Amino acid sequence: MFRSAIATSPLCDASVWSALDTDGLAQLYDKEITTILDRIIPMRTVRYRRRASDAWFDDDCRVAKRCVRLFERDVRRIRRADPQNTAAIDAATAIWTKRRREYRNMLRTKREEFWLAKVASESSSPQLLWRSIDVLLGRGRIPASLGVTPDAVHAFFDAKVAGVRSSTNDAPPPVFTAAPPGCSLVDFQRLSVDDVVAAIRQLPDKQCASDPLPTSLLKENADILAPFLTELFNRSLLLGAVPTTFKSAHITPLIKKPDLDPAEPKSYRPISNLSVLSKTLERLVARQLLDYLNAADLLPDLQSAYRAHHSTETAVLKVLGDILRAVDSGDLAALALLDLSAAFDTVDHETLLRRLRMSYGLGGRVHDWFQSYLSGRFQFVRCGGSSSTPTQLICGVPQGSVLGPILFLLYTADLLQLVRAHGLEPHLYADDTQIYGFCHPEACLELQSRVSVCISEVDGWMRSNRLQLNADKTEIIWCTSSRRQHQIPTASFVIGADVITPVSSVRDLGIYLDSDLSMRTHISKTVSACFAVLRQIRSIRRSVTRPVLQSLIASLVLTRLDFGSSTLAGLPARQLNRLQSVVNSAARLVYSARRSEHVSPLLYELHWLSVPERINFRLAVLVYRCMNGTAPRYLASELQCVANIESRRRLRSASSPSLHVPRSLHKTIGDRAFPVAGAKVWNMLPPEITSLPSLQTFKRALKTELFCRSYGSAHYWPQ
Repeated sequence: MFRSAIATSPLCDASVWSALDTDGLAQLYDKEITTILDRIIPMRTVRYRRRASDAWFDDDCRVAKRCVRLFERDVRRIRRADPQNTAAIDAATAIWTKRRREYRNMLRTKREEFWLAKVASESSSPQLLWRSIDVLLGRGRIPASLGVTPDAVHAFFDAKVAGVRSSTNDAPPPVFTAAPPGCSLVDFQRLSVDDVVAAIRQLPDKQCASDPLPTSLLKENADILAPFLTELFNRSLLLGAVPTTFKSAHITPLIKKPDLDPAEPKSYRPISNLSVLSKTLERLVARQLLDYLNAADLLPDLQSAYRAHHSTETAVLKVLGDILRAVDSGDLAALALLDLSAAFDTVDHETLLRRLRMSYGLGGRVHDWFQSYLSGRFQFVRCGGSSSTPTQLICGVPQGSVLGPILFLLYTADLLQLVRAHGLEPHLYADDTQIYGFCHPEACLELQSRVSVCISEVDGWMRSNRLQLNADKTEIIWCTSSRRQHQIPTASFVIGADVITPVSSVRDLGIYLDSDLSMRTHISKTVSACFAVLRQIRSIRRSVTRPVLQSLIASLVLTRLDFGSSTLAGLPARQLNRLQSVVNSAARLVYSARRSEHVSPLLYELHWLSVPERINFRLAVLVYRCMNGTAPRYLASELQCVANIESRRRLRSASSPSLHVPRSLHKTIGDRAFPVAGAKVWNMLPPEITSLPSLQTFKRALKTELFCRSYGSAHYWPQ
């Protein structure tokens, strides 16, 4: 190819050579050669990152490295000066080899100790762990100070909230439901020193820039400071007033995605930072508030955010289970996902205080305390060493606070009754609202009309409560089996002035749902994300030891693989094999094994379960929590023991701890619902495991049982 390009070049023409001088010939030559090379091997720009020294490479390593280099130079000097003196050369070489071996052992030990401690301390926070890996890879975060000023970011956030407030000025006043008879909370219980000490001990090791002392120092001296803090907190609860210094927050803008323009304020997410002492007081108040709400059964039953034993996975498992059972019986399902604009920042204080009094029975000093908590709050944006002008908040609950999320749940709880009034099913997760319903194929238009009317009324309710529905992020999907896809309506949903076209796949709380309920999109996204992480970890495997590499994979790959895996129960093997390929690649990466090598011994050595058994493990743990009262009520109520069924009490099976398996018509649809899949997994376990008293012992015994089922009969396992 190169010869043909040269032959066709004007440089081969003799007349050109005779007509040009030397400089002209050189310029023509360079131009033609450059053109040919660009055609064959085009130039491309490669980014080269300058890497600093590893974080674990300390002064001891530097001294040892200089010592090794010194002995290496001695060996070379002796070889040059007297090459025949083999005794001196051998002696110097032996010393150099010994020192080099000691240096390498030191590096290995330092590296392993550093990364094991780093992974152990940051395993619960993948974001922090990724930052450490970014440092190892020579990458960094874009500082906000390089793109925008604090005043610009603050003005953007204020303008966004003001826009929502102005768009709801003409809305009708909100409607309040009455609290059940006898529900009232007018006074807080007095705090003890032990309560304050326990709250301080549970604080995470982080602090706000405005804190007078680091959190670690506060925790170390908790016994000394607790009496003074107890007196301060008790006075606050007794007088119904929050200290003014506890009402100031600074916002740290963090860029949402690396590819966004850092010069645009909308590219940043506001992260509120409050003082540690204010959060400690909020935790103590939140504990008493939640105890009262749970005792009076006032918390919304289908709200899964910011509640113990609730998660996005349990929420999606409930919604997906209802849809699977409806589709299994021959119905079609419609699912609408609603989103709010700046929901936490636009909560109306007056409406919230009236709802706390009228709908939840908070009065007296308790109500006064919350009124003081919401009023007179200030915030400012801080980035790049400079700060914006503080402004007073007239609405909203602090997003970085402890009480803010709880107050928001109480503020929006009436949405559940509104949706149920239309014959539809709701489920809330913070400001994400899920509305779904079922119908026979011939009644699709009627269900579509009900969903449209329901969303319109939800929009009106939100406007009355000074919230705004984000129509751009609202999605609707029809769900049915793959054989009934032709029965799905193609007409759009009309919500007020907005027209929403149904989609074939949605992202519901981090889990992707397809219209045919095949979960193909979720599996594809999960596999793609896991392999992307594995490629990044592979690039640093020479910088970390095998135990650290295994910990990184467990924290960043296997956790991603397990997220939402309980919704994958009952899927065909060809689907789960794609997830199994991630596990196999991770095992080969740990042991630096080739792709052609058999992976089962590696999985056995790592003590990793296969993907089907990982799904069964999560299902069994969730069923155990349902049976022992540590799971959401909306899941526990769907499981029923055989002994509690009236028609089976006289049978021999009534004496067993087995669960009733609901009937289903299709194995690939109905059997995947949580009541069916969970009951089947539970009934497969021996009674000595299901009857264990604690969750931790149950998990250990369950993993051993599932591990033995997967690998126990293999003849090549090491003993």
